Amino acid sequence: HNPQSTILSVLIKTAMVKNSASPVSPAATAEIEGKANHLNCLPIRMTSVVIKGFGRGSKDLGIPTANLSRDGLQCSMSFESLPTGIYWGYARIFQPISDSDKNLDSADDNDYSSSLPLDACGEKVIPFFKAAISIGYNPCYGNKEKTIEPHLIAPVGHPLRAASACNETEFDNLYNFAIRLSIVGYLRPELPFEGLEKLVEAIKNDIVQTELMCSRDNKLTAGEKNWVSSDQDAKTT
Repeated sequence: HNPQSTILSVLIKTAMVKNSASPVSPAATAEIEGKANHLNCLPIRMTSVVIKGFGRGSKDLGIPTANLSRDGLQCSMSFESLPTGIYWGYARIFQPISDSDKNLDSADDNDYSSSLPLDACGEKVIPFFKAAISIGYNPCYGNKEKTIEPHLIAPVGHPLRAASACNETEFDNLYNFAIRLSIVGYLRPELPFEGLEKLVEAIKNDIVQTELMCSRDNKLTAGEKNWVSSDQDAKTT
């Protein structure tokens, strides 16, 4: 039994239903095979540190991202093998243990502030986020190197949820904080949009889809939320 063959078969049958059972074109089949490849390697787990990126997410788009450092990246698969695309998943940001002897896991996960949240006693806390995640080369900008860039989504109604230029979540500065990231599901391929307005529109839709998918209660989402909340190795499955 080959899980990838099963996924591919289901996707092709779905495409035929959408097209009134007409044969799926070679181009459409190639796209479906690409999606099957993406789905077959998920979920992907990783830990790293947030570093300074190009600043385009915040300045150009109003949708800032927490860029992951490739140095010291621990991942359930190799960096080179990470398939490009837009995904949904879960993330946790916290102060690296090496920088503090505090018991971070005792903090209140629901207390947020403009940068890394603080509780009533001024202790660093561990926020838990839904995340819309980009892996790839940002075709609108033509990057030379692959990047991993999650956009962290604050809860609906929180003041930071509409803090950015286009009314999305924006924190002040998360540089050098540790991040645990679980990439759970695939949304779409990277696309070279015509102009920033189209790109922003697409990303905002990715955020909507991410919230819907992350809100589902099933074995997969429960398992990945548990992993993000733990201190288990990224290669643990």
